[in-house]
Amino acid sequence: MPWRQKNKKRILFLGETYRADAITWIRGLEEFGNFEVITWELKSSSNGLSRIKRLFELLKTFFTVKRIVKKYNVDMVIAERTTSYGFLASISGIKPIAIAQQGITDLWPENSPLFFLKKIIQDYAFKKATLIHAWGPVMAKHMEDCKVPSSKIMILPKGINLNFFKFEENKDETQINAIVTRSLLPEYQHEIILKAFAIIKKKSIPFSLTIVGDGILLSELISLSEKLEIDEEVKFTQRIHNDDLPKLLMKSNMYISMPNTEGVSASLFEAMACGSFPIVSDLPGNRCWINNHENGILVTNNDFEKLASEIEFAYKNPILRKRAVENNRKFVEEQVDYSKNMKKIADTYHTLILQNH
Repeated sequence: MPWRQKNKKRILFLGETYRADAITWIRGLEEFGNFEVITWELKSSSNGLSRIKRLFELLKTFFTVKRIVKKYNVDMVIAERTTSYGFLASISGIKPIAIAQQGITDLWPENSPLFFLKKIIQDYAFKKATLIHAWGPVMAKHMEDCKVPSSKIMILPKGINLNFFKFEENKDETQINAIVTRSLLPEYQHEIILKAFAIIKKKSIPFSLTIVGDGILLSELISLSEKLEIDEEVKFTQRIHNDDLPKLLMKSNMYISMPNTEGVSASLFEAMACGSFPIVSDLPGNRCWINNHENGILVTNNDFEKLASEIEFAYKNPILRKRAVENNRKFVEEQVDYSKNMKKIADTYHTLILQNH
């Protein structure tokens, strides 16, 4: 292969390197593409009023990115989020450029006073990009609506490491052992899940609920679990080491996730890989992977009573869950294998570099 050579190709990655998605992307390119990856990220937060500060910082970084490109003599620029780092990549002066849309549109929230400015920035990034990643079909739909040529779009999730997230079939079925692995932020609606399990407890259905991760709502959610009198059944692990996550998923027999918006969820794939039956929000991003009452359950957003009903239904139907988790493992092996998907992505990058140099 032309890229198996002594001199590694260099890629500049623009994005937040602490994020699991970014780590997966970078490590995959190093492992399966033999790339050297240089990283750079903005310093301002993207939360609250800091969004405005971040936007001004974004506009000031034109020369910074140019200097990095020149200093390291990079062969390609890649970036996450079409409305921030993707825009920086588009003005870097380097080809090829690959940008990834992280959400269904990246134009979020829709009521933001910066919405129209973000739309202009995104359209420019779409125009200048050589390749645009849609980690799932739901993302590609937005790109098509924005008149992005299909030849520019690569619909493929990065995948998950199946040697890390292993399948566990023989789980404790005497009670519900549920797990939530989303950050403790408002958009993930953990309060809906807690209220649903309060109903489960009133029905005398035995359960344990493990909530993994950290976030600004931690103390509020702990207080809510106490108020609902389920604090003895609920465990907040806060932030854990990555090596511990598969162990928790393999012990769980239900995975619960109730976000109010969803793109492509690596957390869902991880649960499916480990044999945890998924019960998730009925959103376009989840409908791509879950068929209701077949390989999981889709629940109307914001309806904790319906969520409780579906959790009870799943608990009382072990045959459905057994069939579902077996099919889900086959699906992730065929469609969401990190080693296969990242090799395809790395090979595509090498081809683009050869075409543009």
